Amino acid sequence: MNKTQQLSIGAIRALAIEQIENAKSGHPGLPLGAAPMVYELFANHLKHDPTHPEFMDRDRFILSAGHGSALLYSVLHLFGYEVTMDDLKNFRQFGSITTGHPEYGVCPGVETSTGPLGQGIANAVGFAIAEKMLAAKYNKDDLSIIDHYTYAFTGDGCLQEGIAYEAASLAGTLGLGKLILIYDKNDITIEGNINLTFSEDVGKRHEAMGWQVLYVESGEDIDAIGKAIEEAKKEKDKPSLIIVKTVIGFGSPKAGMSACHGAPLGKDGVSATKKALGYEYGDFEVPEEVRKHYEGITKKLTEYKKEHDKKLKEYEKKYPEDYKKLMTELTGRIKLDEAELYNFDAEVLSTRKAGNIVLNKLADMIPGLVGGSADLGPSNLTTLSGKGELSKDNPTGRYIHYGIREHAMAAIANGIHLHGGFRTYVSTFFAFSDYMKNAIRMSALMELPVTYIFTHDSIGVGEDGPTHQPVEHLTGLRSMPGLDVFRPADAKETAAAFINAIKANNPTAIVESRQDLPVLEGSGAEALRGGYVISDAKNFVGIIMASGSEVSIALEAQKILLNRNIKVRVVSMPCFRLFDEQTDDYKESVLPSSIRVRVAVEAGASMSWGKYVGMDGAYVCMDTFGKSAPAKKLFEYYGFTPENVASVTEKLIKGKK
Repeated sequence: MNKTQQLSIGAIRALAIEQIENAKSGHPGLPLGAAPMVYELFANHLKHDPTHPEFMDRDRFILSAGHGSALLYSVLHLFGYEVTMDDLKNFRQFGSITTGHPEYGVCPGVETSTGPLGQGIANAVGFAIAEKMLAAKYNKDDLSIIDHYTYAFTGDGCLQEGIAYEAASLAGTLGLGKLILIYDKNDITIEGNINLTFSEDVGKRHEAMGWQVLYVESGEDIDAIGKAIEEAKKEKDKPSLIIVKTVIGFGSPKAGMSACHGAPLGKDGVSATKKALGYEYGDFEVPEEVRKHYEGITKKLTEYKKEHDKKLKEYEKKYPEDYKKLMTELTGRIKLDEAELYNFDAEVLSTRKAGNIVLNKLADMIPGLVGGSADLGPSNLTTLSGKGELSKDNPTGRYIHYGIREHAMAAIANGIHLHGGFRTYVSTFFAFSDYMKNAIRMSALMELPVTYIFTHDSIGVGEDGPTHQPVEHLTGLRSMPGLDVFRPADAKETAAAFINAIKANNPTAIVESRQDLPVLEGSGAEALRGGYVISDAKNFVGIIMASGSEVSIALEAQKILLNRNIKVRVVSMPCFRLFDEQTDDYKESVLPSSIRVRVAVEAGASMSWGKYVGMDGAYVCMDTFGKSAPAKKLFEYYGFTPENVASVTEKLIKGKK
């Protein structure tokens, strides 16, 4: 390491700890220990262009250990990304692009929002899958336009999370040779040395999962780090793990101690650290020598995009149809035959069966639609007919076998979408959605239109019992900002749910039934408004609201009440969020404020219905766990019958007179 390189790495370290000190919060330990390897990667190995940070064939860098954000912001600033010194000074402040953890769409150069440990690794697997699939689809023997690596930077904490191993296992199985995981092994977490909790040989574990494992003895040895990165790039059939031994808080008075993991060093600590590093400049000061060094690197980096632009022009000339398809998929322009999606032959079918029909029609309409299930494809009915299965030897397969890895599956799907070129879906039983909740949350936070297909939606699961019967799950997901939760009543509402999922700029969860349901008169595209009148009555005195399989029950209850000269309106409520976004006039037309007799019917928790039911309404809902029994018996036992719904409604109406 020469003097200029040492100063340049010192600048990264100094700016990072100064950001944290200025904000009076942050994580200085990782930036101080890891700065040399991130410098070496960005300066000499990462294919990127700071002046065009989103160019198509760039290498992707993911800071899975997102608490080290000050390190990333320092690097982005010094390499010439649109991250100013003022941005660094506003670290963790309101409205700043330098947020506490990296956020996608907020700061240039940030490929994905990270912070929940381990998820960045799974995102990186998604990026690498997308690169492999896109390359196999569009590269030619004489011209490769998709050829880049995905680097994930991780620490001890990420690798203790189960999601990391779920994702790493799949990556090894798929032979993702362009995935490189750099492990900042400083042996420290918040509570102390990892020997308290983390004693396995991480390298051997990854080797067992089909990874190449490389070791670097010192995080200060940038030559050894560089050689390891190049060695990793040579391995085409396996992902690579580079284990680099570092010292947390390197150069600081708290070096090697957990005390520097997540707290500022203090003014005196910053000064002492900079002195120990041989970087004795003022706060947020970068010497001219260092500026010129980084500017020289950045100038060379801009050649990557120029070279790729030339390749693209040649590709467009030689392969115009493929070029057009690629650009269409990268820009996400999608044309749907919506009328065809609403077309069903059967009069009775479960919404999971309807979903399978719609999904396969969409796969024909959208060449970039890919997805899979957590080992439940035959039960979720989410396989893609005739589209092939993704494997190490078949990178063009569009159906992904995720294995029983729900959390990683969802985070990988986020990575696939973030990479570009694909629309993706994942599926499992609704009761297992909690395994993937945090990754769904990240989809919503980043506004990624990933489609989540959840089947076996209620006590309709039947004999599998309460362990597999979701009760509180609808309420939990409905409470999540930015997530459209659809529980369709029939096949046509299912089609509407999928149309929303494809058109939306946010994630959609489609919650489907196991049991058969009638295709209802009056259902269809109106479901895209979230709630609508599916069956009306003149001079109605009450409203029955329902979702999913309970809508048909509500319609039968309406008939019973009509025979008793009681007129009620039935409202289908497949998606609360979309209904809430409608105009006040529309919502009033569906749920008139003058009608206070309202009954909510849903085989799930009552909690999320309160804003529609009001103080004077009633519920036929599920506020207990279920039992193991045939579905029909359970619906009768818990009161999800037309007779009971009619009785509850009638009592409420008579109580108002």
